[in-house]
Amino acid sequence: MRFAKWVFLLAGGSGVLMIVPPYFLERQIGADYPPPITHPEYYYGFLGVTLAWQVMFLVIASDPVRYRPAMLPAMLEKAGFAVAIPLLYAAGRVSGLWVGFAAMDATWLVLFVGAFLLTPTEQGGG
Repeated sequence: MRFAKWVFLLAGGSGVLMIVPPYFLERQIGADYPPPITHPEYYYGFLGVTLAWQVMFLVIASDPVRYRPAMLPAMLEKAGFAVAIPLLYAAGRVSGLWVGFAAMDATWLVLFVGAFLLTPTEQGGG
């Protein structure tokens, strides 16, 4: 349980630190990685959903046994990016930079699976 607490605390904390800054960098990202963002609803929608998941990771960290079932969709959240990006890269649709980000999510996915397996299904004691 201690392992799960630390995994989800670090995932949520580092995720918040990575997701908040892009809220203020839309124009800069468009300039650095043309073309400019033409669908801000997707950009901010992605950031919002991703930030919500970081908060969910912090909730899981607060009581891994209680929130163990939430670890399953948390794994799915990490798997979605970790699987899609290498496929897009293989098809020549994204740069290698994105493979690095996907590798980070793949690492979190492995840690989430370990946390799930090491977390008991219910609180001990009565």
